[in-house]
Amino acid sequence: MTLPLPRTCPYAPPAEYERLREEDSPTRVTLPTGATAWAVSRHQDVRAVLSDTRFSSNRTAPGFPTLIKGSEELTTTFRPSMIGMDPPEHGPARRAALGEFTVRRMRALQPRIQQIVDERLDAMLAGPRPADLVRSLSLPVPSLVICEQLGVPYTDHEFFQLHSSVLISRVRSVEEKRHALTELQTYLGNLIADKEREPADDLLGRQILKHREAGTYDRDDLTGLAFLLLIAGHETTANMISLGTLALLERPEEMAALRSDPTRTPAAVEEFLRLFTIVDTVPSRAATVDVELGGVLIRKGEGVLVLSNAGNHDPAVYPRPDELDIGRGARNHVAFGFGPHQCLGQNLARLELQVVFDTLLRRVPGLKLAAPVEKLPFKDDSSVYGLHELPVSW
Repeated sequence: MTLPLPRTCPYAPPAEYERLREEDSPTRVTLPTGATAWAVSRHQDVRAVLSDTRFSSNRTAPGFPTLIKGSEELTTTFRPSMIGMDPPEHGPARRAALGEFTVRRMRALQPRIQQIVDERLDAMLAGPRPADLVRSLSLPVPSLVICEQLGVPYTDHEFFQLHSSVLISRVRSVEEKRHALTELQTYLGNLIADKEREPADDLLGRQILKHREAGTYDRDDLTGLAFLLLIAGHETTANMISLGTLALLERPEEMAALRSDPTRTPAAVEEFLRLFTIVDTVPSRAATVDVELGGVLIRKGEGVLVLSNAGNHDPAVYPRPDELDIGRGARNHVAFGFGPHQCLGQNLARLELQVVFDTLLRRVPGLKLAAPVEKLPFKDDSSVYGLHELPVSW
């Protein structure tokens, strides 16, 4: 079997994942490059790999799974961001930024997030129908939030959205990806250089001051952090807004239940995250020593594809896993990863999703699809699943 596989249904992983779970896990699979790796598809094995520091996150580690031929060249061109770090570098880098995403800080951000959502809905409701929810709401809300948090001018959003879409594409060439990566790194490096002269009260400005005081400041390191947060901060949440809205539009009874009782929204958000698991094979690893997992010996230098979507649809953990159950509220899913590399911005993502869904359901009670589901353009060409467009009316 060659991975990754395209989805044939937005609410379920590829059917082949079920066969992988039923076979011995881990399972030997082929990569698009022709190399082989192990694939883990059971929930317990996914969590085991992601929490075991014997499996490296370093993209340059021997055997690390490469899903696009030639893309391994990109990992040696630029300094790795936090997502590609191992101990001992990873811990201090993560702790330095963790304070920016505490529950307390997110609570302070909530009024501004609410204002952004209301402004975007005001503009959508005042505009023509049908509207594209992706362009009107899903993409601008998280883009505005992460830009304000980082201190990145939102006027440049088309620039970084264009280049980030190239980087997460599965069909764009390595040359196109290298160009996009260079453009984004240069842009962020220049932005941070400007902030060094007069650090503002934003995430990047606070990081400059914090690391200067500790004597650990490095512009390239901060550029890597900004790059990671900027891309992850808008691409993932934007796609979750679109897919979650689609799921509700196809299930009027669930939509009515949430509208009548917003206290159920947090549980619904967890179910959307689990059901769609929009980032599937990104948290892959390479074994740094021989490791036995699920009765299988994974040798040093062998790659491991972590199939998060398969783990989140494991029937041993989630009864009727391909069904939406907004009351399930299972926070043991791995949509945000697991272990030391669990998503740094998960509190922000949860807050944005809750505010968006509560506000959308309250303010647009007549929301409906303006195109057949089978005609919707899903992102089968991207490593972050979602929708290119979502036509809606009201």
